[in-house]
Amino acid sequence: MKARAPGSSANLGPGFDVLAVALGTYIEVEVAPSHRLELLTTGEGADLPADESHLAAQVAIKVAGNDRLKIRVHSDIPIGRGLGSSAALAVAAAAAAGAPNPLEWGVDVDGHPENAAASCFGGLIAAAVVEGQAVWRRLSLDPALSFVAVIPDRHLLTSDARGALAETVSRGDAVFNLGRMGLLLAGLADHRQLIAPAGDDRLHQTARSELFPEAPEILAGLRSAGALTSFWSGAGTTLIGVCRSLDADMLRSRGESLMADLGVPGRCVTLRADLPGMTVGD
Repeated sequence: MKARAPGSSANLGPGFDVLAVALGTYIEVEVAPSHRLELLTTGEGADLPADESHLAAQVAIKVAGNDRLKIRVHSDIPIGRGLGSSAALAVAAAAAAGAPNPLEWGVDVDGHPENAAASCFGGLIAAAVVEGQAVWRRLSLDPALSFVAVIPDRHLLTSDARGALAETVSRGDAVFNLGRMGLLLAGLADHRQLIAPAGDDRLHQTARSELFPEAPEILAGLRSAGALTSFWSGAGTTLIGVCRSLDADMLRSRGESLMADLGVPGRCVTLRADLPGMTVGD
């Protein structure tokens, strides 16, 4: 069986561990019976060990209950850059291996549900664990929007990004984020209402900037160049500029210039939201 799942951008600034949007960059996994474990990987992550330690193999083996599997993985999603590669791989591998609820495998890998829910169901998602179960809801997303991803050639482990965060937050910071998230959701539903400060955050982005010092200047530069708002993608290092689709080429070009000026190697790509989510077939 084959499964194709989109990557995702999570947090979206103030929506820490709650919001995610599925994006048009994909991973495909095919699982079939075999006499022994065979794993073939191409694209992003092709340099990872092709054995039972691979995440696709771990998930597929657990779902199938044996390791007599032939697994093919092709990914266009950069690894370790905050674009939901692990969640997308987990849900696609689970679905291709026949899991009735692939979402739970993505949640198990990530520890929180928003990336996995976006990869499974597409669009703009709010998700949370409620009484031990992952609950998600689709939110309105203006089809006029595009997402310019500034993708540095730098990996950032989620564990390191998490380790940079404070254990507690002040009431003022919590209220700040709640207010900005409300404004962000209104603006993502109707781009005419989207204001740049709606992507601001006090829970994670400032702390993580110590791990990527050029990030604040790139985010500000994207806004100056016409982004409606900008924020970190997940735990980074990818940064996102949200814009009208007709402005995407200009914003992508500006993102490339910002990276060059700051000596940050990498690339910029324009992504549209993926609305269908994961597809599964023979």
